[in-house]
Amino acid sequence: MESLMNAVTPRSPAPVKKLSEVDFRSGATLEQLSAQVSELVLLEQGEFGDQTALEVHTAKDFIFNMLGLVQKVDQRLPVANEYLLLSGGAREGVLDLNPEDLGEYAKGADFDLDFTLLVPALKLHDRNQPVTLDMRHSPPCHSWLSLRLCDSNVLSRWGICCQEENGLPEDEEEEEEEMGESGGGSIPSLGSPLALDGCYFSPSLVTDWFWRVVSEAVAELRRSPQRGIPTPERLERNGPLTTIILQAGSSRVLYDLLPVVSFRGWPAVAQGWLTANHFWDGKITEEEAISGFYLLPCCSPLGGRPDREWRLAFSRTEVQLKKCIPFPMAQAFQAAKAVLSRILARPRTGLSLYHLRTLLFWACDRLPGAYLSCGEPDTPGRLLLGLLDDLAHCILGKSCPNYFLPQCNMLEHLSDSQALLVARKLAHVRSDPSEHLRAALDQAQQAGQLKKELTAGTNGLGSPGPHPANGIISPSEDKLAQRLQQLVTENPGKSISVFLNPDDVSRPHFRIDDKFY
Repeated sequence: MESLMNAVTPRSPAPVKKLSEVDFRSGATLEQLSAQVSELVLLEQGEFGDQTALEVHTAKDFIFNMLGLVQKVDQRLPVANEYLLLSGGAREGVLDLNPEDLGEYAKGADFDLDFTLLVPALKLHDRNQPVTLDMRHSPPCHSWLSLRLCDSNVLSRWGICCQEENGLPEDEEEEEEEMGESGGGSIPSLGSPLALDGCYFSPSLVTDWFWRVVSEAVAELRRSPQRGIPTPERLERNGPLTTIILQAGSSRVLYDLLPVVSFRGWPAVAQGWLTANHFWDGKITEEEAISGFYLLPCCSPLGGRPDREWRLAFSRTEVQLKKCIPFPMAQAFQAAKAVLSRILARPRTGLSLYHLRTLLFWACDRLPGAYLSCGEPDTPGRLLLGLLDDLAHCILGKSCPNYFLPQCNMLEHLSDSQALLVARKLAHVRSDPSEHLRAALDQAQQAGQLKKELTAGTNGLGSPGPHPANGIISPSEDKLAQRLQQLVTENPGKSISVFLNPDDVSRPHFRIDDKFY
């Protein structure tokens, strides 16, 4: 009887699948948006196989060899320099530069991969060397740089890029006298501010010099081309940037080169950032976070002086902070960049993708880590909408505090008409984010297709490599065999690959696990 009752007892209902949340503004489901975000991120990353990795490696070698030639001929760049290579071009928001000056390049049509390289023209890493930032005449996040306290070697090398200040307006002189009398105008450890006057390192002169010496070095390399070495297809100047596009095998690699001033340590003006709570606390050490900063040759968009003003940048720190961003948030940011790059390109309105990066850091500080790293399928779509809403709020209020220097409003220069134009474009995206994600997906697919077609054309037109006559092994091939045998002996159990350019077999590249040699 008991077994009969159990047989007719109704079963508990099957668990109901949780319905995906719907975006009130657009009607799109967050799960659908998240799927599009994931697909777009995969397409944007592309197929980075061994061949592409080798081509990127040879392009990087070309750039460093070219800069080595600049140092050898001009002898102004530091001999033991420390470059910072950033993934993504300057138009991708990796640096805080005025967007009007950056030029226009399209992935797929003009290049396949892009990078930004910070090239220290001046390296002030000696802790015994006084840091001579002069912020008396600049808005927040900007500074003049006097070399008056530098040693004679620095002054003799860089005299061509220094300018004297031929007197200030009378009202500024009177203000300085008052400040000096009250003791409020002195800069710590530098005595009177008058000690800084003159010998100002001019950003405009530095970028002029850099463009000239790089152009000469590239012209020299073009005069003696070598098979298997990347070919400079385009060399152009875009504001402070020197942009070069290299043809490396089947890849077109764009490099934005920017001369900077490099410092160790942390500026006093940004000390407040260190005392606040941040999303990266406990994930990286403070020493990693504050290893150094830069001055970029970029003036304030509100009446700044291009011949004097440098802009503070914390690119080393940003590289470290990116490692701590939860994966769903990183996906949302990547998708937002792809969508917004299309609407911000024309006309350029003083808003760049670096503003979006700034909002990313602020959001990571503000929101709980569990929320940002939630593994639910809806999360990337929800975070994408949040970034778009954050940006719209900042544009309408013309307010975006710099992440490291909150006293600097990065959107203060926007006019009402500019802010309204961008806000309208952003409202259009926000009303149908799914459609704009589809458009970004199409663009990424077209860029990938163009790359494949160019690769096929290059392979079809490439000349066959040299072959040994009568089966006789040349000395270079014998040397390669010996080198390979040595690597196998020295690296037991590791994966070893050899890459040969058929046009130049004299320069093999070896890969041991994930490292190229």
